[in-house]
Amino acid sequence: MTDKPLILITNDDGVNAKGIKELTECLKDLGELVVFAPDGPRSGMSGAITSLLPITYKLLQKGNSLSIYSCTGTPTDCVKLAVNDILDRQPDLVVSGINHGGNMAICVHYSGTMGAAIEGCILGIPSIGVSLTNHSEDADFSESCRLGRQLARRILKEGLPKGTYLNLNVPNIPHVEGIKVCKQAESRFVNEFMRSENATGDPVYWLTGSLENAKPVHPENDTLALDNGYASLVPCKIDVTDYDFMQRLKSISND
Repeated sequence: MTDKPLILITNDDGVNAKGIKELTECLKDLGELVVFAPDGPRSGMSGAITSLLPITYKLLQKGNSLSIYSCTGTPTDCVKLAVNDILDRQPDLVVSGINHGGNMAICVHYSGTMGAAIEGCILGIPSIGVSLTNHSEDADFSESCRLGRQLARRILKEGLPKGTYLNLNVPNIPHVEGIKVCKQAESRFVNEFMRSENATGDPVYWLTGSLENAKPVHPENDTLALDNGYASLVPCKIDVTDYDFMQRLKSISND
């Protein structure tokens, strides 16, 4: 039994992605690490879980302070399976990432990276998602590692409120100005599909699109922070209840 913090690391780009390898390297002196990640890309999985097929995993590396597993499931499956069946104690922290590509604004709802962080939070574990706004397989993760490590150290020391998880996005620049705590931008994807045809002339569609902020733009949102050279840090909650409207609904139902 070790007295080191236990850190569970996962992602949605797959266990062999550069981002998760860099993240593991920069966190290795903060505690005992267990990497439990999909065996291949699972981007856009959100909180998807596997229910119709069995899930399997493989132990790729076993050490005193680092173990690495690959799993056939989704990012959320990875957190569920690791916590429920693989680990011998509850993790002190779940870190999901470092994602190849940003998960700011509305992307938090689609992201497999954030789906894993959400699942960690549901299970009562302080959880964060870390993303870099660069989709390249060979991206430079130096700044996202530095800021992700900084945040992980603080959370291990101070914890997080129950039901709250963090979404850290880092701009793709050599030097980041710092971390700006902000709100999620109000946004949506536009021009979301590219139409093409298959060999028989039937229409097929490829997911594409670009992220567009709603107007007017809130001055303290995450996309603006990233555009201005800051990493954005958005505290998110599991509870999605609209408490203001709940009160209005109560008054309507009592009429």
